[in-house]
Amino acid sequence: MLIIAGHFKVPPTRRQAFVDAHADLVERARAYPGCLDLSISEDPFDQSRVNMVELWESEAVLNAWRKISNPPKTGIELQDEHVQKHLISHSGPPF
Repeated sequence: MLIIAGHFKVPPTRRQAFVDAHADLVERARAYPGCLDLSISEDPFDQSRVNMVELWESEAVLNAWRKISNPPKTGIELQDEHVQKHLISHSGPPF
């Protein structure tokens, strides 16, 4: 499994537009075979922060998705990016 998770900042006045522009991409990714989940959402405490989490069955699936994903061109510059890719060899219940 592969997890891409983190956050970044955009101008607070453009954050809603940024998240809304990615709604179609999120919906298509979630329907894509091998995508376990994808979320791009507003942070409830920081008006400029956008949180992102992606879960994929494998890096091969992610790479195939990236070739056809066609992300929106928002023109909104990402700032203070803290996003990492994690390769997971084992997962289980949290409790």
